[in-house]
Amino acid sequence: MEKPEKIEFWKDKENRQVDPLLFSARAENLAKKFADEHEKNRNKPNKRTQVRKFFDEITSLNMTAKSGRQDFQNILPLVHMLTAKAAYANGRELVSNTFLAFIKESVDQVHDQRDLDIFATFFEAFIGFYRLHGPRS
Repeated sequence: MEKPEKIEFWKDKENRQVDPLLFSARAENLAKKFADEHEKNRNKPNKRTQVRKFFDEITSLNMTAKSGRQDFQNILPLVHMLTAKAAYANGRELVSNTFLAFIKESVDQVHDQRDLDIFATFFEAFIGFYRLHGPRS
């Protein structure tokens, strides 16, 4: 199985410049690869409902971080917990190795609230393209 290119959130993090293609071309390419993987594996891994669960959790964590109700250092361990949840889902063949790698590589880039916001926004763009290119159910 072809591994998707590693998604880098920042073109230049020091100057707070997000990759200009992150929410368009990069999100769509990743969605197409996941859709192809779903189809090639007899429609087993990466069902929309399973992928959506991870998106919903990222969105919830991002909203909590933005609200300021909790210190970000208390939210960060929950962000990292997503890797374990993706590993569990992968072990049950609900998500692919590629999806697990995507979650792990993305979580590894989250160091502050801005990183989490970029991750959540990228995931939102990805979900939109996955709806277009991915499984119908």
